[in-house]
Amino acid sequence: MNRPLRWGVLGAAKIAGNFVVPAIQRSDTARVTAVASRDTARSNAFATRHGITNVFSRYEDVIASEDVDAIYIPLPTASHVEWCKKALQGGKHVLCEKPIAMHASQVKELIALRDETGLVCGEAFMVAHHPQWHFVRDSLANGLIGELKVIEGCFTYFNDDPHALKNNRELGGGGVRDIGVYPVVTTRLATNLEPAHVHADVAIDPRFGTDHYAYCTLDFAGFTSRFYCGTQLARRQQMVFHGTSGWISVDAPFNPCVYGPASVRHRDDRTGETHVTTFGDTDQYQLMVEDFAKAVRGETDDVLFPLESSLCNQVVIDRILSNGPSNAMQVPEEMRA
Repeated sequence: MNRPLRWGVLGAAKIAGNFVVPAIQRSDTARVTAVASRDTARSNAFATRHGITNVFSRYEDVIASEDVDAIYIPLPTASHVEWCKKALQGGKHVLCEKPIAMHASQVKELIALRDETGLVCGEAFMVAHHPQWHFVRDSLANGLIGELKVIEGCFTYFNDDPHALKNNRELGGGGVRDIGVYPVVTTRLATNLEPAHVHADVAIDPRFGTDHYAYCTLDFAGFTSRFYCGTQLARRQQMVFHGTSGWISVDAPFNPCVYGPASVRHRDDRTGETHVTTFGDTDQYQLMVEDFAKAVRGETDDVLFPLESSLCNQVVIDRILSNGPSNAMQVPEEMRA
């Protein structure tokens, strides 16, 4: 496929309008050709803002459009699997916002359908495409901080709006699914390992029935990862990797340029020196959609956050939301070495 990948967008969500659609339109490898929203005025305004030609009132019409090759899904979490399936069954490649499913069993269903159709289906973890995380992964693998012992992290913001989708239990709201996924996924990406045990203390807001705070401990072979996430705390995010001879701190690990500059600090305990590696204004969303286009064109098999990794991440999220200590984690067979 030499022409740009043509995208259809289901819904006019904030993340689509502020981040993903602008990234697609900036890319030389893709463009958005269609959008649908059940609110006609909203979809028309969205299309005008982003220069989108085709506007529909039904998601099904976007999937059926001959001007669309791939579907981007920024709908509420509880709707993800339904529309991923419909898009795949309609012959379209799919990129879906995180978390791609409500439960691990649903990710297994998507893996089976992806394999049956031969289409590309991925979860929109933009962090997997940012070079700062490639740097952290390579630094740990090369022993830059000695033997890794502890990972600490956090991701918080304040939103107690009773009308917010993120506070709607039926739509899949709650802090763990919205932001707790990020410390989990970046720990897994950076170490290329899966936790053996998970424990979580989860607080539920009685007004909404959703989790507004969680403190989580993930035990890996040789090190422990601890993080908290909260939706009613002042805004903060950070990930720190602490080893026997130094530490690495990623101070805007998930939303660089929003929470702070994209940079990684390394403290070498042997020399007493601290080094800072910066990554400028790298657009992780644009890298994500360009990597997706490469996967669709068959240029490489190693650019996409695969559904198999989505499955492992969802297993951890499911365990956290069970609100208690686990027995040994059951890592999906397809991810075992």
